[in-house]
This record gives sequence, structure tokens and C-alpha cells, in this order.
Amino acid sequence: MSAQQVSAYVNAMFEVAMANDAVAVVEDELFRLARAYETNEGLRSSLSDATLPTERRQRIVEQLLGGKAHNVTVQLASMLVGTGHVALLPQVADQLVKRASSEKQLEVAEVRSAVALNDTQKTRIAEALSKATGKKLNLKLVVDPNVIGGIVATVGDEVIDDSVRTRLDQVKSRF
Repeated sequence: MSAQQVSAYVNAMFEVAMANDAVAVVEDELFRLARAYETNEGLRSSLSDATLPTERRQRIVEQLLGGKAHNVTVQLASMLVGTGHVALLPQVADQLVKRASSEKQLEVAEVRSAVALNDTQKTRIAEALSKATGKKLNLKLVVDPNVIGGIVATVGDEVIDDSVRTRLDQVKSRF
């Protein structure tokens, strides 16, 4: 699928979310669903298994998100499954986040940590990253077991790696 087609999905999804006054919620939920899709082999194979009827795969989305996500999020995810383009979920979600952030004049900051962060930690990280980059940020959190202690933040093309793994690698390289 071309970048133009992905953009068409993003534009349509943005307009639907905007019409439902749910842009912030939908972009956040689709972002989290996309990360789950990327990291969970069972979910990825279930949603992309062409041998399962489309309706069954859409029901999986509805069961997974139903009652936990905005109705628009459920419908948009179901649409990607129904059209056979669920593999594009991460790309579409990331571009939707960028579009929504751009509309609010924010830069996307993806923060990876080994464990879920509490509200105080999120606030401190957002403030520190904003100060370090000089930008207003839309913070997107990802729990990534590959990050050993600390965080790895990406703001645009800038990567700020404050993980224990990186510090250990730096110590090893000094010896």
C-alpha cells in the first residue's frame, strides 16, 4: 500500500474522530492498540489470519476494545481489519498521532520504559523532555521489556537514552 493510501486512511480517521469530538482519545487508543499489535504475536496473527472470516476478526477487535475504548476507536480498528489492511495499523496510528499533535502544535514524544509509569513520573518526564527539547509535547508511553531501567525517549529525530542498559554499555566501553 502506498504512502498516499495510508494518508487517505489517516485523513479519514482524523475526520471521523474530529466529527465525534474524540481526536485525543482516538489517537491515544489507536497508538496503544498499534503497540499491542506490534508486540503481541497472538494478537497480530489472529487479526491478520486470512483463513479466519473477516467478521470473526472484527469481533476479536470488538471484544478486545469493547467497553474499554471509544466507539470510534473500535470502529476504525474494525475497518482496518475488515479491509484487510490491519498490518498497516502501526503506520496509520503513528501518522494519526502526528496529525493530531500537529493540529495542537505539539511534537510527539515516544517514551519507552520497562514498566508502566505513574502520573507523577509521566508529568516529570514530560516536563524534563519539554525543557530539554524546547518543544511542547504529546507524550506517548510504551512499556517495553527490552528497556532495562530508565527510559528511552524519541522526539522527532532526537533519541534520549537514559536507560540502565545504555549506561552499562558506556561503562563497558570505558574499560
